[in-house]
Amino acid sequence: MAAAHVNTRRKRVGFRGVFLFIFFVFLDLASLSCAARQPPTSSQNLKVHKHLKRLNKPPVKTIQSPDGDTIDCVPISHQPAFDHPFLKDHKIQMRPNYHPEGLYDENKMNTESKQRETPIHQLWHVNGMCDEGTIPIRRTKEDDVMRASSVKRYGKKQHKSIPKPRNLPKSADLGLDNESGHQHAIAYVEGDKYYGAKATMNVWEPKIQQSNEFSLSQIWILGGSFGQDLNSIEAGWQVSPDLYGDNNTRLFTYWTSDAYQATGCYNLLCSGFIQINSNIAMGASISPVSGFRNSQYDISILVWKDQKEGNWWMQFGNGYVLGYWPSFLFSYLADSASMIEWGGEVVNSEPNGHHTSTQMGSGRFPEEGFGKSSYFRNIQVVDKENNLKTPKNLGTFTEQSNCYDVQTGSNSDWGHYFYYGGPGKNLNCP
Repeated sequence: MAAAHVNTRRKRVGFRGVFLFIFFVFLDLASLSCAARQPPTSSQNLKVHKHLKRLNKPPVKTIQSPDGDTIDCVPISHQPAFDHPFLKDHKIQMRPNYHPEGLYDENKMNTESKQRETPIHQLWHVNGMCDEGTIPIRRTKEDDVMRASSVKRYGKKQHKSIPKPRNLPKSADLGLDNESGHQHAIAYVEGDKYYGAKATMNVWEPKIQQSNEFSLSQIWILGGSFGQDLNSIEAGWQVSPDLYGDNNTRLFTYWTSDAYQATGCYNLLCSGFIQINSNIAMGASISPVSGFRNSQYDISILVWKDQKEGNWWMQFGNGYVLGYWPSFLFSYLADSASMIEWGGEVVNSEPNGHHTSTQMGSGRFPEEGFGKSSYFRNIQVVDKENNLKTPKNLGTFTEQSNCYDVQTGSNSDWGHYFYYGGPGKNLNCP
């Protein structure tokens, strides 16, 4: 009996020990969870607020957009570009010396094409406009910065985010590394000196599965070896919950001179791009967007080099010359581009090892055609004589055509064009 009593006590002590162990493990996990939810430290807050002060210049006028954005009308000479040490005494170039001319200029389009186009604007225009002498800047909020991996990385792309459709050494690979998660469906030209590019693209609102993913459609102006020295100027439309905090379709630009490592950023989120236009805000929502089997809404983007001053200019639509990237920001692009790309890009984060259902373009494959698929049309390049020309030897590239694909064509109205995009995850893209 005594032995049985002792065994019973041991069992009770054992159960109690296990219970206490589980209890304290639970407390530790709970405390870790609470710690993870703790607000940022005072030093973090200080960094964030300093960064916000650098980005959000004092406005002369503020406009509230229906989508929740705040647009600040900032004097043109006070914009973030002039925080750059090389731009302290810069004299703003208020207009380009040259404007490219070509076959598909808006004033040369046939009447049928003009009638088919529907006006497109930015949502903040509903509540006002900025005055001449100021530029509209989307105000950066604390939440915007806090969503980034760090204050330093806010407003920057990941390093490996360029489509590289050619056989370069693996060490120079920036677009085909599966770890990067970036996927593309593009048309491209290479093998010459290019001084700009233009295209008209229809605008959509693709669905994004994960908040850390994005979907964009853009033009790339590229120079360099696709190694750590890559120069890139980019412009188009994007949906990026991480960057903007919503799923709106937004106009954007980007630049880098070192393959996204330290230089460059989206829009006006660092010093670099000099804006001169008072009507269009970088990073602001575009409205309306195209609908499936419904009205199609286009934007035209032109980027070209002013060969007299050396600056790279950007135009949005018919007549909105937005501003320029000073030539000193670049090494290879200080002369010319060696490659032009047009098309779509998404981030596929592959949760649980499966492709996400983040859409590119309309979320439909190219073969579905007009009214269903997304497209680029009137694709052109700028030559040394500042003329817009039809690209020669247009190639295509996609990493996984069963997820996102691209198909080219040409006709008298659209010139060189392509349909592109896809749904991401599907029966053939698990």
